[in-house]
Amino acid sequence: MKIYRADWLVTQDDSRAVLEDAALAIEGGLVSDVGPAADVLARHPGAEVDDLGASAILPGLIDAHTHVPMSALRGAADDKALFAWLGEDIFPREARWEPALLRVSSLLSFAEMIRTGTTAFWDMYMLQENVFAAADEAGVRGVIGENVVRFFPQLGGATREALFDRIRANAEAWRGHPRLRGAVAPHAVYTTDPDTLLACRALADEVGWRFGMHMSETRKETADCLAERGARPIPYCDSLGILRADTALFHCVDVDDADLAILRERGCAAVHNPASNMKLASGAAPVPRILAAGVPLAIGTDGPASNNAQNMLRETWLAALLGKLASGDPTAVSARTALDMATRGGAAAIGDPLAGRLAPGSRADFFALDLCTPGLQPVNDVVSNVVYAATGLENRLTVVDGRELYRDGRYLSLDWGALLAEAENLRRWAGQR
Repeated sequence: MKIYRADWLVTQDDSRAVLEDAALAIEGGLVSDVGPAADVLARHPGAEVDDLGASAILPGLIDAHTHVPMSALRGAADDKALFAWLGEDIFPREARWEPALLRVSSLLSFAEMIRTGTTAFWDMYMLQENVFAAADEAGVRGVIGENVVRFFPQLGGATREALFDRIRANAEAWRGHPRLRGAVAPHAVYTTDPDTLLACRALADEVGWRFGMHMSETRKETADCLAERGARPIPYCDSLGILRADTALFHCVDVDDADLAILRERGCAAVHNPASNMKLASGAAPVPRILAAGVPLAIGTDGPASNNAQNMLRETWLAALLGKLASGDPTAVSARTALDMATRGGAAAIGDPLAGRLAPGSRADFFALDLCTPGLQPVNDVVSNVVYAATGLENRLTVVDGRELYRDGRYLSLDWGALLAEAENLRRWAGQR
């Protein structure tokens, strides 16, 4: 057993307790005790104690929608609308990926996550055996979704059956991993057809993986779906029977009340991506309406090519501010609501009820912000400081499954020097046209 003590502990438990001069005990990858430091220490005499001093411990943040390997494309194509950006810059580059580069770019993403307090993620991309391997090496927790579109041949396989065999092989290879699970992830309604979506759902059920897809990201997507399928994207997908409680839907910008009623009834989670949606001028998810409808709502960075970061503290700040701006109501998305989305909402999206909070029996996934920085003083309200003032670079400790991955400027699961040297290969690759 090990005990971590800090001046502040933001539990995100069911009561949202915020404790001063507090501690948590961890054992076997789980939190075994939480409370005032004096009480926790008294209950566990002889335990190893790590006193973090003027720090705030929080549950690890959960990036509920990203494209991990796309760190290689950071800054390679900016300032365009979504469909031009995809068709002119992203899809052509993605057609020539090399597995070794996918691994390096994935590790680079995980380094950014670990550095800024993210402990879990929901990823959608191609050739995901490389992301599985990188995530295993980095020590993070995640759901790793293999992207599926209707077009073949493609990078993942010459035919759909070849791609599905790849997914089956990955499902078998990573079955039972303590931190990593898979998902089948059809890209979007505009890159699939009914047969593809039904096949993806059946495959997810066959291999026991989760399910997720981009959904209602723009008004154009809705208009095109109405014209081609006779329904808005969410009712169209629901008519196929593919939306279930294991489903995460990314973006949900252009959703109406009927859409949200379907998501609530089916038990789906929605994922808000404020930076990407602003950068691509896709719009803003109606966060207050989604929450009022009773739909679990998480936050994701989207890929580092459209964000261009994977810093969930930055994303949480943006979620709070954009929610106020889009609604015209400064009370619409409070700091506490945004933090809920980044922790407990993320746990719902990845399907892990033990994540996103610090309470007895929860995951020992957490990070600790150094409060001895000008931007985090004074501490009138620690949650306010975390959401509205922290940058992520104040993080001094990241722990996943009870294992320290980052501590006071040092990566403990990654060789940052070697990874930085390899990043030059990513730049050269991204610059090729």
